[in-house]
Amino acid sequence: MIQVFKEPKKKDWPSLLARPEYDATPLQARVREILLAVKQRGDAAVTEYTLAFDKVALNNFKLSAEKMEAAEKVLTPSLKTAIQLAKVNIEVFHSAQIQKEERIETMPGVWCWRKSVGIEKVGIYIPGGSAPLFSTVLMLGIPAKLAGCKEIILCTPPNAKGEIDPAIIYAASLVGVSSIFTIGGVQAIAALAYGTKSVPKVYKIFGPGNQYVTAAKQIIQQEGVAIDMPAGPSEVCVYADETSIASFVAADLLSQAEHGADSQVLFIASTIELVKEVQKEIEMQLTLLPRKDLATKALENSKAIILSNIEEAISMINEYAPEHLILSINNAAQVAEKIINAGSIFIGNFSPESVGDYASGTNHTLPTNGFAKAYSGVSMDSFVKKITFQQLTERGLENIAPTVIEMSTAEGLQAHSKAVELRVEWIKSKI
Repeated sequence: MIQVFKEPKKKDWPSLLARPEYDATPLQARVREILLAVKQRGDAAVTEYTLAFDKVALNNFKLSAEKMEAAEKVLTPSLKTAIQLAKVNIEVFHSAQIQKEERIETMPGVWCWRKSVGIEKVGIYIPGGSAPLFSTVLMLGIPAKLAGCKEIILCTPPNAKGEIDPAIIYAASLVGVSSIFTIGGVQAIAALAYGTKSVPKVYKIFGPGNQYVTAAKQIIQQEGVAIDMPAGPSEVCVYADETSIASFVAADLLSQAEHGADSQVLFIASTIELVKEVQKEIEMQLTLLPRKDLATKALENSKAIILSNIEEAISMINEYAPEHLILSINNAAQVAEKIINAGSIFIGNFSPESVGDYASGTNHTLPTNGFAKAYSGVSMDSFVKKITFQQLTERGLENIAPTVIEMSTAEGLQAHSKAVELRVEWIKSKI
């Protein structure tokens, strides 16, 4: 069960808040081997690794239009309705992030502006296994489509029958994914990064995955293929006081813990009594969970920290920089304004993390492992590059010329000065 720490000293915070360290060195060599094999041998290597890891022999990885259409018929009407509603909310929130082009006159005759252009080809990796994340298809596919990405290529591993979960297929069709490939693991990341005869090469890769997939993404980033963000095990921090509801808090902690044994759960409470209440609720709710074994393992590495001082609690949260932060406290909205390091914040007793994971509209692809101190979650910005423009009139060039000439000369870059001087002389010669 969760370890409890009462009013820890600040000097002990770093060790308390440290995520479990994982040494990826042993698997790096294997990951590089797979990446290189796919880079050199393309589809043949993908076929071999799919057989080795997924125990499925596939000759054609690309999902046919017929199978995409058939997936819709398998799903229940209620699930399709739920996915459609989530799609609408995610579209509404992300559409509002589209920035209009605005031309700025920085000085008379000098015009500057910036334009967002969709990344031409993007890859989306969707894990399969015991929890096929069709919700992540919505979270990545919708902003990609809104951003104007011309090709959206999705890879996801096959099940034991060599098939893809129909909900993943339906969500992909709904958001306008260009192609779906039945490829998982490192071989999927390699295919997207380098391209094969079957799979188009993309410019940026998105999506969660296991330690091997994460290592592969980090390696291909070093080779020049962009990725969404550094990734680690999913995590939540719940800050609760006497105004919280213990059963809600327990459910929130368990909803994170059930992701996997390496999921991170941090509970900051105002009193020991609240911790005890939540512990009891966890024990009761845990027995009913199908994934209770995974959740139990995650809880064994989790912590409950008692801090009676609100400012200290805020300071600890900002130091931890959680992926998800739930504020089940009095004046939660005011406290939320003081949080500067978090991926996504859920305010009040009726804002569980689950709504953000699926359907409120915000994106659930968020920075983990403390990266929320410097990284944002996925948004429209993740799928565009921003190109700056400038256009000067003759008068504008004359106005700015002395400044550019003075600065470039001081830096010893005479050709820069000459490029301006020649134009100014030409303008004056016309007078």
